[in-house]
Amino acid sequence: MIKKKDLDQDDKKAWEEYIKNPSDIFDKDKNYSNKNQRKERFKYDLHGYTLEDANRKVKEIIFLCKENKYKEILLITGKGLHSTNDKDIYISKNLGTLRYSVPEFIKSSEELSSLIISIAQADIKDGGEGAILIKLKNL
Repeated sequence: MIKKKDLDQDDKKAWEEYIKNPSDIFDKDKNYSNKNQRKERFKYDLHGYTLEDANRKVKEIIFLCKENKYKEILLITGKGLHSTNDKDIYISKNLGTLRYSVPEFIKSSEELSSLIISIAQADIKDGGEGAILIKLKNL
C-alpha cells in the first residue's frame, strides 16, 4: 500500500468532520438494547461446587436472571464422572451429583419453581448430559 504524502485540504476537512460524528459506525460499547427487552441466555459453570454451595448459587442465579429479564439459564454441571460420592454409603449415587440434585432442588422449592417454565438436559451443542437448561417465566 502506498501512503499518500500530502492530503488534499478538502479530504482533510472531510475526514475531520467525519470523525467528529461518525454516525455510520457501530459503537460496540454503547448499549442499544431496550431495557424492557428480555435477554436470551445466562450461562454459569458449577464445576467444583459442593451440593450445598451449588444450590445456594443456583438460587442466587435464578433471582438475578429474573431481575435482569433473561429467558434461559444454562448451568454447566458436568456429568459427575469424577465424583467420589459413590464411595460414601450415606450419599445417593444420583442425587450426589449436581446434574441430578440441582433440578431436584429447584423443583422442591416452591419459591424457585414458581419462576420456572421447564428444566431439561441441554442440547449436545450446549453441553448435553453435563448441562441443564432452565427456561424462565416472563414475569
